[in-house]
Amino acid sequence: MWISIKLAAKNLLLHKLRSILTLLGVILGVGSVIAMLAIGEGSKARAVEEIRRLGATNVIIRSVKPGQKTGQDAETTPGQQKVSRVVEYGLKYADFDGLQATLPTLSKALAVSLFRKDATRGRCRMTNARIHGVTPDYQHLRKTQLYRGRFISAPDIDHSANVAVLGATAAQKLFKFQDPLGKSVLIGPTAFQVVGVLKQQTDAQACSALYIPLSSARWRFGELQVVRTAGSLDFERTQLNEIILTVADTELVAPTAEMARKLLAKRHPRHDDYELQVPLELLRRAEQEKRIWNMVLGSIAGISLLVGGIGIMNIMLASVTERTREIGIRRALGAKRRDITIQFLVETVVLSATGGVLGIVLGIAIPLGVRNCSEIEAVITPGPVVLAFLISCSIGVAFGLYPARRAALMNPIDAMRQR
Repeated sequence: MWISIKLAAKNLLLHKLRSILTLLGVILGVGSVIAMLAIGEGSKARAVEEIRRLGATNVIIRSVKPGQKTGQDAETTPGQQKVSRVVEYGLKYADFDGLQATLPTLSKALAVSLFRKDATRGRCRMTNARIHGVTPDYQHLRKTQLYRGRFISAPDIDHSANVAVLGATAAQKLFKFQDPLGKSVLIGPTAFQVVGVLKQQTDAQACSALYIPLSSARWRFGELQVVRTAGSLDFERTQLNEIILTVADTELVAPTAEMARKLLAKRHPRHDDYELQVPLELLRRAEQEKRIWNMVLGSIAGISLLVGGIGIMNIMLASVTERTREIGIRRALGAKRRDITIQFLVETVVLSATGGVLGIVLGIAIPLGVRNCSEIEAVITPGPVVLAFLISCSIGVAFGLYPARRAALMNPIDAMRQR
């Protein structure tokens, strides 16, 4: 076999340009398979990770501002400021208490209020910063990690303490290079002591947010918010922006979500001021779409491999025609049909394997270049690399079998007459 491999390499090097052009088809085919699957995997991985971060055992309910028909709230004349009525919508504390008391499948429940206020520290200012009113369970359910200090505690909730935890970006904007722990930050007109700083996260909104006790948010800032837009002032009253229900097992997610829908439907007859999300369903759907997307990308890239295989068959048929006299002499000296078949198959395998190795290098280099030169994420996994290499070798065997058998079936006497 080693002699056959050396002989195959020698024969291929006799026609360097033709062999290189044939190799290009395999190289581009293998490289495109790996690169396209890596980029496709990366584009979906971030979305799947965001859904997974929400928790597979969670049911998330969010307040949604219902659509308002133009002209119903207030009339505006040119040059005149519009002041609309107070719009009350969304989840309420009564909804949260009712869900906790009614659903037997819950292991934990979390309520979150969200509002916007200016956050100030000396000359540093964050306009319309995202302020989250949370409870201690928020850190576990949202999988946030502390960089320094502590998170909101139960005593903070009981005493409506003026304490705050800063996201990584918020801490950098408000305190620059200073240590924020123990110092005060103004949220609106109220001073809050910083007790913790979170680690950097992939979610930019979470990094730029400030977290205070839910009870403090309720009693210090109330439920009425003023939303300023061009030429108008809108007043909105929302008690809770988000409720997270957690169950112990994924099998309980669907029944819990269905019961929550029925309970909220009774309290919100119009069904237009809240939405219910089940991350487990979103995760399964996203993973299914990712598999389909990978199959599509793999099929498209596989066409390049097929073209490379056709190129291998073409060069091997040409080689058989050129070496007809050589084949006749080998047969006359005692070579069997099996030996001729193996000789040409080894040549095709050497050709396709060499192209496969070089294609792997190209397929890994392209995603790395894309990731370094743009914000597109690319994830290289061993599966597509091994699969593309095996397919390239298999295509070499499949497309080289016909030329090899054609060479083996030649009549030695007729072959030796060829010049």
